[in-house]
Amino acid sequence: MIYTLTLNPAIDLVIDTKTMQPNVVNRTESYDIQANGKGVNVSFILKRLGIENVALGIGGGFTIKYIEEVLNKSDITNDFVHVEKPTRINVFTRVQDENQEYKLVNKGPKTNKNQINELLKKIKKLKKDDILSLSGSFSEGIEPGILSQIARISEKNQFKLVIDTSYTEVLDTLKYHPYLIKPNEHEIASWFGMSKVPDQETLIKMGKELIHRGALNVLISLGGLGAVFINSHEVLFGNAAKGEVVNTAGSGDTMLGSFLGGMVTGLSSKENLKRALAAGSDTAFQSWITNFKNVPILEKQIQVKTID
Repeated sequence: MIYTLTLNPAIDLVIDTKTMQPNVVNRTESYDIQANGKGVNVSFILKRLGIENVALGIGGGFTIKYIEEVLNKSDITNDFVHVEKPTRINVFTRVQDENQEYKLVNKGPKTNKNQINELLKKIKKLKKDDILSLSGSFSEGIEPGILSQIARISEKNQFKLVIDTSYTEVLDTLKYHPYLIKPNEHEIASWFGMSKVPDQETLIKMGKELIHRGALNVLISLGGLGAVFINSHEVLFGNAAKGEVVNTAGSGDTMLGSFLGGMVTGLSSKENLKRALAAGSDTAFQSWITNFKNVPILEKQIQVKTID
C-alpha cells in the first residue's frame, strides 16, 4: 500500500481576477476552493491513476474536516491526527491584466509532542512492501529532524520512503537509502550551499552526489524547463509541455504522484518521466490537478533523452 504524509495540509482559495488595485473592492471573475497540501495532492493523483492509497497527516479545525470530506468523496482512505487550531488556508490569485500569479501561503497550526508521537505510531505500523511518500512543509512544532526519525523507521520496517520537502535535513536521511528524493532546482541548490540555481550540468552532478550518499532515485524538477531523473545507472532529461499557465499550485505534486505511480506499475523510466512531465504541465494549465485526459496530447510535446 502507498501512504502519503502531509504534515502541513491546507485549503487553497484560488482566485481569478481581471485586475487588482489597492484600497478598493476588487471584484473577482471566479474562485475555487481546493483541499490541498502536497501529500494530499499526491493521493489525488494516485487515485486518478487507479492506485489505491491512504492519506496520513496532521491538522485541525473545520478546515481539516473539509479536506477529509473531499478525500472521502474521492474514496481515498485517510487517517489524520487532529490538533486544536484550524489547518491553514492559502490564497492564490491570478491577475489577468498583469499576467501574474500572487501566492499567499500561511503557517500551519501549532502541533505538540503528543500529537507528533501519535503520528509516528501510525508510521511505525507500515511494513515491507509499503511506500510512504512525505511531501511539503511542516506545521509549527514539527522540527525538520523528524525526517531522520521517519527514515530510521523506514529502514527498520523495510518500507520505501519518498521525500519531497525543502528542508536541508533531507541530506540526513540519505544514509537510510530513501527510495526517491524529489527536490526542485532551488531546493537542491540550497542543500549544496548555493544562493543561485546553477546550470543543468551542475544540477546533475548534485543529483549524482545524492545517489552516491545513499538515495536510490532522484527526480529534480526544473519548473518550466522540465525535469531530470537520476539513479545509479541512468540520467534522463525531459522538457516540459508548453501552454497557458493558470495555477502552478500542485504541479510538482502531480509530477511526483504520477512518477511514483509509474514506478509501482512498472513503466520504463523514459515513459514514466514523459507522462509525469505531461501531467505536471497539465495541472499548471488548469485551476486544479489534472484528470489525465489531456496528458496523451501533451506527451507529444515532450522529448526524454539520456544524458551521458
